[in-house]
Amino acid sequence: MLPRETLATAEIPGGGTLTLVSHGRDFIIMLGRDELMGTRMQYSEEQLAVLTLAELEVPAPRVLIGGYGMGFTYRAALERVGADGRVVVAEIVPEILDWAQGPLAGLTGAALDDPRGSIVLCDVAALIDDANDGTTGKYHAILLDVDNGPDGIVRDANDRLYTRTGLAKAREALMPGGILAIWSAAPDHKFTMRLKQAGFEVTVREVRARPNNKGPRHTIWFARRS
Repeated sequence: MLPRETLATAEIPGGGTLTLVSHGRDFIIMLGRDELMGTRMQYSEEQLAVLTLAELEVPAPRVLIGGYGMGFTYRAALERVGADGRVVVAEIVPEILDWAQGPLAGLTGAALDDPRGSIVLCDVAALIDDANDGTTGKYHAILLDVDNGPDGIVRDANDRLYTRTGLAKAREALMPGGILAIWSAAPDHKFTMRLKQAGFEVTVREVRARPNNKGPRHTIWFARRS
């Protein structure tokens, strides 16, 4: 059995430690003993962007992503927003970007130098708040992958994203017809109802973790601002 090797650690603002480990040719980001993401099961995180952008009939979408992680969602979004689209990522752990340019450079490619994209070191909730101007919103899509689902297991402060108030702010940050998409490791029927109560038209899809229709089943909510 191949041993796991710890490559780096990073403290999460507000508590908790992330650990980047290698396992043979694969990489994994851990929170304690929990695997948050890894290179063997990245498909559903890519589909968070792929499926959302496929639903948008917009030639140059403006996309906000909560959490860089290993960049799977970010790179998939850049591949699909066109020459004039824009993608902004909010990431709260600076070391994540150091890993992207260091041990994970083979995954990152030229994504961090793409002029259509930008990485902002802040809480995604702050960018959602900034987009609430009381009119038509700022983004065509908001993609959230900051936890393992609609609860703040990575960071307690993330809980507010999934409350009625947080969902209302996300809705107002979207342009009409825009989509809030949320990745989860498991289904949550109560959260589906909360999205509907917040005024969204909701579709729930189950996506495998690997492209060969294998691996765990993950859940993605697609909540459209009508």
